[in-house]
Amino acid sequence: MIDYIKGNITGITPACLTIETGGIGYFINISLTTFTRLEGHSEYKVLVHEVIREDSHQLFGFAENEEREIFRLLISVTGVGANTARMMLSSLSPGEIRKAIADADVNLLKSIKGIGLKSAQRIIVDLKEKIGKQGPSDEIFTVSDNTRRDEALSALVMLGFAKGAAGKVLDKIVNEEGGLTVEDLIKRALKNL
Repeated sequence: MIDYIKGNITGITPACLTIETGGIGYFINISLTTFTRLEGHSEYKVLVHEVIREDSHQLFGFAENEEREIFRLLISVTGVGANTARMMLSSLSPGEIRKAIADADVNLLKSIKGIGLKSAQRIIVDLKEKIGKQGPSDEIFTVSDNTRRDEALSALVMLGFAKGAAGKVLDKIVNEEGGLTVEDLIKRALKNL
């Protein structure tokens, strides 16, 4: 799986960009939010999400990790595909989407092209708890603790542990003992999972 592509931006429109690295040009779908961030840059490290299907192989690019995380949450909702999630991120910033879900603002989500009442309600029901957990509660950690926690969480998920359970254990560990290395966080979490 591709995590990011760093290279020269050879073409960019509000919907897509081409980035060249190693003599290969990658066509990447982007949102208006990413377009605004990348416009004027000639070289950039674009975060990527791959969508591989029988009949297509698409790359979706993001200027920042927060946008990619919201995108991944959105496509986890039944009925919300990658292009719909991209449309949502073109209409609202990642922070506005997070707030709309946390506040159960159905009307704001419905105002986005392609999102009807049922889709907006489903997004809120499916993601409200996840958004709430990722939001303000993480702000009490220092930036380095938060990064280490995220790296430890990724490692635990790759080892087969449920993301929710591993996240709760890591939050407890970080609250009790700040400043631990990623290795120490993983070791302590393994004892509690």
